[in-house]
Amino acid sequence: MEPDPRPSLAVWKFASCDGCQLTLLDCEDELLPLTDRVRITHFLEMSSAEDSREPATLAGTGPYDLSLVDGSITTAEDVRRIHHIRRISRRLVTIGACATAGGIQALRNFADVAEFRAAVYADPEYIATLDTSTPISAHVPVDFELRGCPIDRGQLLEVITAFLAGRKPNVSGHSVCFECKRRGTTCITVAQGIPCLGPVTHAGCGALCPAYGRGCYGCFGPMVQPNLKAMVRELRHDGMTERDIVRVFRTFNAASPEYGPVPELAAQEAPEPPTEEEPR
Repeated sequence: MEPDPRPSLAVWKFASCDGCQLTLLDCEDELLPLTDRVRITHFLEMSSAEDSREPATLAGTGPYDLSLVDGSITTAEDVRRIHHIRRISRRLVTIGACATAGGIQALRNFADVAEFRAAVYADPEYIATLDTSTPISAHVPVDFELRGCPIDRGQLLEVITAFLAGRKPNVSGHSVCFECKRRGTTCITVAQGIPCLGPVTHAGCGALCPAYGRGCYGCFGPMVQPNLKAMVRELRHDGMTERDIVRVFRTFNAASPEYGPVPELAAQEAPEPPTEEEPR
């Protein structure tokens, strides 16, 4: 058989809802031309078949030219498997909030995972899991992180095209506020006093929520160098309590390192409780 000159692409899943993988399948018109340029050798969401020209890849040889990794690391077996995938991948790109920030399941990082197991499972002693849910970059080197819950298909296609062309992906790290201005959306915080995480959230959604009168809730994770101190102060000004501020950051990207200072900042911005001499 003649060797296939196309670069190989693999898509791998860890703890996630599969939404980011479905984004690739939903590319529809773009997917067929993409398959003319790449050889998809491992993508269980699309097909259980493995490429017969690389029968030993999963056993430890390979490598794949580009691996897309979806999902967070939540078990000891995940740790072993992601190191294996890194070894057999020339380039590794993480896709989505689970893979880049631990996902919604990273809420376990702030609580007792044993209590969660006992509440959910009838026989929790049979459940093998880590105490934390962590991003892929916490375990292996990553060539690029594509944020979002789910990711944007335009950005995904740009990342794949860029790596196949040997260039850096053209995915900007600016905030959702830029997208609001581009589509002509009036700032809902300024005009209506609605709390919005747009100023510290990575662009990619097209500012969908603010366009419909709802504040951004940060599904694309932190922008590059977010000004959290100013953001927390604004949220406090908009009527949010310390507890509300912490909770609004602990959603899809709960374990993002950039959001780590939020509880301390929210406590600093909290108003001083009244003394006994002051009227309540």
